[in-house]
Amino acid sequence: MTFYKHPSAIVESEEIGEGTKIWHFAHVREKAVIGNNCNIGKGVYIDAGVEIGHNVKIQNFVSVYHGVKIEDDVFIGPSVTFTNDLYPRAFIWSEDKVGHTIVKKGASIGANATIVCGVTIGEYAMVGAGSVTTKDVPPFGLYYGNPAKLAGFVCYCGKKLEKLIEEGKGESLYECECGKRVKIKGEWNQ
Repeated sequence: MTFYKHPSAIVESEEIGEGTKIWHFAHVREKAVIGNNCNIGKGVYIDAGVEIGHNVKIQNFVSVYHGVKIEDDVFIGPSVTFTNDLYPRAFIWSEDKVGHTIVKKGASIGANATIVCGVTIGEYAMVGAGSVTTKDVPPFGLYYGNPAKLAGFVCYCGKKLEKLIEEGKGESLYECECGKRVKIKGEWNQ
């Protein structure tokens, strides 16, 4: 075994990457795929067929349901919930009801956030703690609230981008206090 599994964890999948750690009372269902060097916290539930990239950190008590794909270098805070059915009923279930959600490379989701199915959270975006995300989040977007709304943009380092350097041709260039520059493409209402 090239990954660590706490004795109380239940791991039914055979596709767990090297260096991954799965902690107390976590449950990883069959056909879930987890990449290398991930950290799966206490009490995490990962449903059948979920795809998780490399270097992903999933904090305690997160529920990741069927239909969710998480790319590399993503941070998911404690007690985040991903939904997978827009019209849930206990007496109606079929695979065609599954809504698909993608969390792109480098994104972060704060504690107790709810991600309603069918959205894409863009590269290096940040969803604030306690937020309810019902719409797509643009790359580097800072979303928070209930329902979550665009409140600006963040750097690769996670700090809010404030200094606009130039605008034009459908994109804006920002510089962060850390010294990095970030190009934001498209027209986004803030």
